[in-house]
Amino acid sequence: MSTETYIVQAQDLHQSYGPRPVLHGLDFTLSPGAVGLLGPNGSGKTTLLRTLLGLLPVEPGHARVLGHDPALEPLRIRSRIGLVPESECLVPGMNAVELTSYAGELSGMDPRDAMQRAHQVLYYVGLGEARYRDLGSYSQGMKQRLKLAQALVHDPDLLLLDEPTSGMDPPGREAMLALIRELAGVHGISVILSTHLLADVEETCSSVLILQEGRLKAQRPVLADSLHPHLVFDVKGRGDFEALGGMLESEGHHWTAIKGGIRVRLREDARGPRPILEALTKLEGRVQVRHLVPAGRSVEDTFFEVVD
Repeated sequence: MSTETYIVQAQDLHQSYGPRPVLHGLDFTLSPGAVGLLGPNGSGKTTLLRTLLGLLPVEPGHARVLGHDPALEPLRIRSRIGLVPESECLVPGMNAVELTSYAGELSGMDPRDAMQRAHQVLYYVGLGEARYRDLGSYSQGMKQRLKLAQALVHDPDLLLLDEPTSGMDPPGREAMLALIRELAGVHGISVILSTHLLADVEETCSSVLILQEGRLKAQRPVLADSLHPHLVFDVKGRGDFEALGGMLESEGHHWTAIKGGIRVRLREDARGPRPILEALTKLEGRVQVRHLVPAGRSVEDTFFEVVD
């Protein structure tokens, strides 16, 4: 497990392809954990990942990844990072065990250790029974899990995931997101998740980095309201909602007026909307509720607020 205070630090980071600038003076610091990297197509997400890996020369600016400079120590950085690229990376004629083991050897592992580890990570990602099958028979979801196995084989400190749920059906997507949550939350592997699927970030990450046209538009945590929907409710309908809010406030809850009702944030010890229902009972019909649903500020709210 990595013990660095920060997994990535960037200062005035620029990148370009020939005469075309792509990244414009990025300044940010990422702490260990799971970070979502968001932005419209062409915003520079993949270019940023390639720069952090040392695959592109660092232009004006400075970056450190896991305490190392990608301009001076690219191989050292890549030995500690697992990459799940967006593009397909299968080698014809190899099965999953051979391909995953080969990835381990490329990372500097002893061939015998790489083979043993390959079997372990293939079982971990759910491909244990299919590890000797022809890769041509793999579904898109299986190919994505194989890429994750290759990224994990050398026990990295940081995972870079570029659209890891691309092309997956709903059950496969949920399984992949569960793996990402477990890797970050249980195994202590930091994650940078680059995706256009905002719900994937909301389900797995504790903070987001948002790019637009190669510029940093926002860096902020995934707000607690979106992580704890059982605490925040929208209550709408007809009647004396101010009285309802006042009654809830006297019990230590908070409320704000919204169109057609109120938004209530309950105390941390609340589980579900029971305090709201009890207050409504005490009001004896003075409020008619037609709409009572969990609410909260989502990653989607944040994204569309900061991206033009």
